[in-house]
Amino acid sequence: MLKNVMAGLLLACATLTLSMCQKESTTTYDCTGLTPTYTNDIKAIMNASCAISDCHDAATREAGINLSSYAGVKAESANDRFLGSMEHQAGYKSMPEGASKLPTASIQKIYCWIQNGQPE
Repeated sequence: MLKNVMAGLLLACATLTLSMCQKESTTTYDCTGLTPTYTNDIKAIMNASCAISDCHDAATREAGINLSSYAGVKAESANDRFLGSMEHQAGYKSMPEGASKLPTASIQKIYCWIQNGQPE
């Protein structure tokens, strides 16, 4: 019986510890009527806030991330950290680093772009 109690306590502690370490999930945005494309919408956001000198441009590639091309943004957008960082969510490094969070409308465009299959 003591083994069962100890096993139950251990399981409860492990579950609590894991739940405390989880990253926040990204916000869900309404994409009704929004069909952003990389060329018309996302590229301008990336170029203004992410793919800038000494950050995620082709030359610097901070943390190995290049957001200066469609291929680079598409590949990176598959990672949870892509939106989590932009939303300044707990458990992710806030981006743009040392700057305010991107406007909600920009993050919504990026979210909807991803949801719509990242059209070029």
